[in-house]
Amino acid sequence: MTSDDVPIGRRVARWRVRRQMTQQMLADRLRRSKSWVDKVERGVRTLDRYSVIQELAHVLRVDPEVLLGQQRSTPAGTPDGVDDIRAALARYDTPQAPAHATEELRRQVGYAWLTYQHAHYAQLVRVLPDLLDAAQGAQSAELLVQAYRITSSVLVKLGEADLGWLAADRAMAVAGDDRVLAATAAVSVGQTLRAAGRDRLALAATLTAANRITPTAQRLAGEWAVGGTLLLQAALAAAGCGDTRRAEELTDRAAGIAAGLREYDDPHRTSFGPIAVDLARVVVAVLRGDAAEAVQRHVTVIRREAWRRLPAEYRGAYLVDAARAYLQVGDLRGAARALVDADSVAPAEVRCRPLARTVIAEVARGHPAPAGVARLATLVGLTR
Repeated sequence: MTSDDVPIGRRVARWRVRRQMTQQMLADRLRRSKSWVDKVERGVRTLDRYSVIQELAHVLRVDPEVLLGQQRSTPAGTPDGVDDIRAALARYDTPQAPAHATEELRRQVGYAWLTYQHAHYAQLVRVLPDLLDAAQGAQSAELLVQAYRITSSVLVKLGEADLGWLAADRAMAVAGDDRVLAATAAVSVGQTLRAAGRDRLALAATLTAANRITPTAQRLAGEWAVGGTLLLQAALAAAGCGDTRRAEELTDRAAGIAAGLREYDDPHRTSFGPIAVDLARVVVAVLRGDAAEAVQRHVTVIRREAWRRLPAEYRGAYLVDAARAYLQVGDLRGAARALVDADSVAPAEVRCRPLARTVIAEVARGHPAPAGVARLATLVGLTR
């Protein structure tokens, strides 16, 4: 039986199980009965309304086309070059680089981080294959871990979570017994597992890493920031599992670390601090379905000066999550405003990411579509 031959109810059941949800949990998030979910999954009740399929897809965090068994189209604007990154990750015969090349490699890694933080993903995809070759040939675990982390992060953005997990796992292997390097690599592991819908595994990986680094970390802000970032990743994973209490506890732990930090140069590229904790609280509220609280917190947090100091990538990604919160409360104009703001801050976050494309499609189906979203829909290749 091909994917297209699988009944839609069975696809719903498969994705529900992948998301670690019971029928009752899915029913609660849909505001329907457990009996309704059971009948859908058994094929007794026909899903013949696209709006209902969209609602299911939103809760299960997949594109509606996945539930319909249709081939997902590649979003317009997605950068070419992922195959070249895959090939670079598959090479095991990279020659050893001369010792004097380390400083040049460090410069290239720094440039790649800046490119990522400015959300210039197309440019980054072009340079990553050569960067990976250089890093794999160098004798610097630190720089190789960073190269793998950058690679993993951009692959997650482009909807390539499985390949991103490979890069993150490579980073963990290279880090070895280095406590701080392993912790930074675990951040990427958590991000990729969450992107792949493996929230429970992400929770275990990030919480284990956080518990290893936070009790023994030296009083270096960068190390504490890595521990705090791991706790936020764990909180988001817990929320994705439906464990609201655990998510709140972990976020509070991260807030305690953030409160003790002062200004620092962020050597591990975490962007962690009080503002990151506040943004995470918004996303946790979105994940647990409390959109009203999410919107209320969002309106407050983006007025802060610290918000404007975050990297463009961070702000753009967050604003897409904020748009999801507005959608949950039925505020299409608010969702549109968040998407337009995200596009102005970090265009690639909106135009290259499959997740953003799904949100744009939902907002664009409003009648009439809110100002600005029709233009975005055209830019990413959507038709109403």
